[in-house]
Amino acid sequence: MKKLTLLAAFFVLANSAFAGGILTNTNQSAQYVRMLSRNASTQLDAVYFNPAGLVKMEDGLHLGISNQSIFQTRTITSGFPYLNEGEYIGKITAPVFPDLFASWKKEKFALSFMVGPVGGGGGAKYETGLPSFESRIAAIPTLLSLNGVPTTGYSSDIFFEGTSVFWGVQLSGSYAINDIISLAAGVRVNLANNTYNGYLKDININPNQPAFGAKYNGSLQSAPQFFADASATLSTWSAGATAFASGLQPIVAGGGGEVLLANGTAVGLPAAQVAQIQGLLGAAGLSPAQIGGINVQTAQGTLAAAAPVLATKAGEMSVYSESTADMEVDTRQTGKGFTPIIGLNISPNDNLNIGIKYEYKTILKLTNDTEVDGTGLFEDGKISRSDLPSMLNLGIENKFSDAFSAQLSLNTFFDKGVNWGGNVYGQERTIDKNSWELSLGLQYNISDNFAVSIGGMQSTSGVSEQYQSDFSYSNSSNTGGFGFEWKVSDALTLDAGMLYTIYKDETKQFEGYSETYDKENIGFAIGLSYSIF
Repeated sequence: MKKLTLLAAFFVLANSAFAGGILTNTNQSAQYVRMLSRNASTQLDAVYFNPAGLVKMEDGLHLGISNQSIFQTRTITSGFPYLNEGEYIGKITAPVFPDLFASWKKEKFALSFMVGPVGGGGGAKYETGLPSFESRIAAIPTLLSLNGVPTTGYSSDIFFEGTSVFWGVQLSGSYAINDIISLAAGVRVNLANNTYNGYLKDININPNQPAFGAKYNGSLQSAPQFFADASATLSTWSAGATAFASGLQPIVAGGGGEVLLANGTAVGLPAAQVAQIQGLLGAAGLSPAQIGGINVQTAQGTLAAAAPVLATKAGEMSVYSESTADMEVDTRQTGKGFTPIIGLNISPNDNLNIGIKYEYKTILKLTNDTEVDGTGLFEDGKISRSDLPSMLNLGIENKFSDAFSAQLSLNTFFDKGVNWGGNVYGQERTIDKNSWELSLGLQYNISDNFAVSIGGMQSTSGVSEQYQSDFSYSNSSNTGGFGFEWKVSDALTLDAGMLYTIYKDETKQFEGYSETYDKENIGFAIGLSYSIF
C-alpha cells in the first residue's frame, strides 16, 4: 500500500486582492469604485493614485475617508473521481475596507498621508474545506480495497477560515517644477497580518475486514482507530509468523518437512497450532486450496518470508493512524516591508492631465506566531517571504467640456520579479507574463454640484497553470462600476459607487481529471472629503 500523507497545508488567501495584481489592491477610494480609472486623478485620492498631481489642488488642508464593503465568492470544482462532492465554495467578506487620505498643499508644494489595505483585506471561510484536503481522504477506500480490505466510503469534518490584510501607511511629498510638470516621492510602510485557523477531524471509513475487529463489517468507523487496530493485529501476526517459523525447525530437521501441514498432528504439532499456522498463512495471502496442499517445510519458509512483510504493513498502518487523526491549525503571521514610490504629473494644457507612478518591489518577511499546528507547516517563529511586486501606473484624463471628462488608466504588475514559492501540489508557482489592468472611466456633470460616472476594466493575469491551486489562484476578469459625486458644499464632497466583477474560469489539468477555479465579486463604496481653505 502506498504511503498516504494527509498534509492539510492550511496556507490560503494571502492573495485575496479584490482589484489589482496577485497581492496588490488598487481599489483605494470611493471615486475608484465609481469610475475604475483614477491614475490621472488630481483630487484627494491622488494621494494613492497620482501623488504628483496633488499640486493641482487648491491651497489648504484636504481630508478624506472612504469605506468599501466587498463580498467575493470562490467556487472550486474538482473532477477527482473519489470525492463525495466535487464543489467547494469559499466566502470572502470585507464589510470594512477603509481608506484615510490627507493632503496639505501650499503653492508649489504638497505633503500627503494615507492609510489603507494595500493587500488582502478580507476573511475567507470554507465550510467544507478544499479538494486538496479531501482528496487525500477520498483516496483511502480505493487504496485499502486494492490491498485486500474492501472499503467503499468515507466521511470527514473539514473547516478552514483565514484572514489577510496588508495595511499601508504612506507619506509623500510633491513639488511643481512649473505649470506643466510636477514630481512626487514617498514611502509606504506595509504591515502584514495573516491568520489561519481550521481543522480536519472525524475521518471515518467503512472497511469490511472483521479480522482486524468484529466491528469492521462495512459500517462507518473511525479511520484512526481502524488503522491502529489493523497495526496491532498485523504486528501480532508478524510475531506469530516468526515464532512458528522458528518452532517448525525441529520438525523439519527431524525429517517431517514433507508432511502436509494439514496432517501436522502426525509429526507432533497440536491441532490448535496447525489451525493457527493455517490462519497465519491465510494472512500471508495464501488461498484455502494452497493452504490445504502445503507441507510443513514450505509452510515454515512462507511464514519466515511473511513475517517482515506483515511487520512493514503494521508500520504503515500505524502511520495511517497518525495521519488520519484530528488535525488543527491556529496561527498568525505578521511582518513589515517598505515601498519606495516616485511619481510624475504632466499637464500640457487645462484639459489634459497625465499621471505616472512607479512603486518599487517590497521585500516583506512574515513571522509565524503559532498556537496550534497539527500539520508541522507553521513552526512558531519561522520566517517566510511574501514580497509585493513592483508596479507601474499610467493615467490620462481629458476634459472634453465643462460637463464631460474621461480617464484612461493602465497598471502593470511586475510579477516575474517575485519568487512566489510552491503550491499545495508541490509545483513551483511560476509566472508566464506580468499581469496588467486597463480601465476607462467616464464622468458627466449634471450640474455644478452633482456628477455621475461609469467605468469598465479588463484585468489580465499572467500566472502559469502550475501557479494555480485551490489554495491560491489568479483569474483574468472584467469589471464594471458606476456611481456619483455630490458636492454638498464648497468644502464637503460625497462619493458613492458600486462595482461588479466577472472572472474567467481557470482550469488546471491533473492526471485523469481537472479542477476549475472561479470567482465572483461585488463591492459598494461611500466616501467623504472635506477641505479647509
